[in-house]
Amino acid sequence: MKEFDIAVVGGGLAGSIAAVALARGGRRVAFVAPPTGGDRRTTALMDQSVRMMERLGLWEAVQPAAAGLSTMQIVDGTNRLLRAPVVAFRSAEIGLDAFGYNMPNSALLKVLGDAVAAEPNITSFPSTAEDIAFGPDKVVIRLEGGESLEAAFVVGADGRKSRVRESAGVGVRTWSYPQTAVVLNFGHSVPHRNVSTEFHGESGPFTQVPLPGQRSSLVWVVDPKEAERLLALDPEDLSRAVETRMQSMLGKVSVEDGVQAWPLSGMSANRYGAGRAAFIGEAGHAFPPIGAQGLNLSLRDIAALEDILCDRSGQPIPADAGDRFDARRRVDVISRTASVDLLNRSLLSSLLPVQMLRAAGLQVLSSVAPLRHLVMQEGVAPGRALRSFPSFLREKIRR
Repeated sequence: MKEFDIAVVGGGLAGSIAAVALARGGRRVAFVAPPTGGDRRTTALMDQSVRMMERLGLWEAVQPAAAGLSTMQIVDGTNRLLRAPVVAFRSAEIGLDAFGYNMPNSALLKVLGDAVAAEPNITSFPSTAEDIAFGPDKVVIRLEGGESLEAAFVVGADGRKSRVRESAGVGVRTWSYPQTAVVLNFGHSVPHRNVSTEFHGESGPFTQVPLPGQRSSLVWVVDPKEAERLLALDPEDLSRAVETRMQSMLGKVSVEDGVQAWPLSGMSANRYGAGRAAFIGEAGHAFPPIGAQGLNLSLRDIAALEDILCDRSGQPIPADAGDRFDARRRVDVISRTASVDLLNRSLLSSLLPVQMLRAAGLQVLSSVAPLRHLVMQEGVAPGRALRSFPSFLREKIRR
């Protein structure tokens, strides 16, 4: 039976990056991942995540397929009595060329696949984990087809129905929303100038994010019946619908093939790690595609695993590594999950007090530059704004 330091189960973005990071941290990694299908979605990596990709030697190959996000603006597209002002966040205000970069998942997966294949510390098993048994000193994984392997630790990156998490006896909390996300890419006649625009509507956000050239990706959150109607439109009619919803900000729109729809729901594991296991990506947490939080949160999971598992002295992985991971990640994951949930539900609420609070909050961000800067810093590097908040308060009090 083959023995490894770590087994990473799951071959999506989070699992692939975890395998590369832990292998380059000196661990012998088994990468258990069946071949994946095409993925037409896109991912926005914020500045902190880009720095991590640079450190891992992955960013140079990804960058040509990525478009910078130098301005992110929020437009109140509702017809409600109380409407918020347009709020624009510009990366130059906090000394960055871009908040982050948006890229096709297919391009990112290609770069990661090449990195996994070239990494001598990774042994790939293009198979499914059929059974995972946890012991006091090791984890035994039986693969589809009968082959087995041993590892001192297992990273579950195998999605919402994670076999790793279930085998570790960890339950989940789930919830759903009366919404569906229509996801597509489109070309446009007016350059986007690296500006991402999020229209807030009564059914949810309509978020355009730049891609290289005169192309953008779109996440359009609507109620399920409206999603069915949009999917049934021919390409010309759907292109006109997107252009109209965008108020023709990017000129003539041409929707590309591959339109998809995803019912929105949320999930959080009761623990993000236990004993000799950790659960990252959608094995540990999942929420609506709002605010570019998903993969960025997963990369912070991976950074924590590097700290805990990659002991440069070559010491064995401790039996409580998963518990340490859970303690390290709990506050960040819960706070991000709650903030995305709160923002999404505030858009759906018809209660006047909720609308007043949301409009007032955006008005303050629009008019108070120091507070806006803190929010932007927190968005690109979580924790930075919280550390600088006391000095911000002292400065305001002195004034």
